[in-house]
Amino acid sequence: MMNKTLIVDVSHHQITSNINWAKAAEEVALMIIRVQYGSTVIDREYVKHVNNCKKYGIPFAHYAYARFVSENDAIVEARDFLSRIDLGAKFLVVDVEEQTTPTVAQMKPATQAFIDVCKASGWKVGLYTGHHLYKPFGMDKVNADFLWLPRYGSNDGTQQKKPDYPCEIWQYTSKGKVSWYNGNLDLNTLNGSKSLAWFIGEDEEPVEKKDYEGHWAEESILKAMNKGVLTANSEGNFRVNEHVTRAQLATVLDRLKLLE
Repeated sequence: MMNKTLIVDVSHHQITSNINWAKAAEEVALMIIRVQYGSTVIDREYVKHVNNCKKYGIPFAHYAYARFVSENDAIVEARDFLSRIDLGAKFLVVDVEEQTTPTVAQMKPATQAFIDVCKASGWKVGLYTGHHLYKPFGMDKVNADFLWLPRYGSNDGTQQKKPDYPCEIWQYTSKGKVSWYNGNLDLNTLNGSKSLAWFIGEDEEPVEKKDYEGHWAEESILKAMNKGVLTANSEGNFRVNEHVTRAQLATVLDRLKLLE
């Protein structure tokens, strides 16, 4: 997985059935899938995209195209987003590409409100915004976990002129060509100090089974292994300290009927 570098973002403009997912899995390190266009338009393909990412072992994240008109509306939009996302997502992104609030000055606080709602639910949250909008919209003052910027140059599918501003992901074309999809794709690459492992949650080395002995959760680990809930990989290792989001924890507790 870690030798792959291709990062692709998709929406219902890329029909799931037109993607050769087996081939995509050989090249794609991360797929960022749109879930909604504002609160009222749910992406028609996102569930199918997610299911295929899971089937073929492609790490995925989610983004929401912002259409909020105020801070309060941004909060509603973020909550709608959270209600629709798949808990297997690695992180979330708010996509701010146009002025939707009555004044430009309101874009920054509304964007921050959206991000804060998502972060309060335990998610790692990034900001995507137009290169030309970054400072005019006050997006340079938004507090997010990472920044994702587009800059295309002549937009011929190759990496040309990097963004003027420091960012962790660079969307370098909207006309990318790949072997597994017959059409244009948004292609991205890492551009900052954060590694792919940071984004997909694989920054922790596997722990050998024997290393759980004496671990504070040893008893629970043993029970989980006996029930088949916790399983080792093909090399007999597993991760003891991998992260669980608050949303995932809440779901587990709810299914165990511990929240009633």
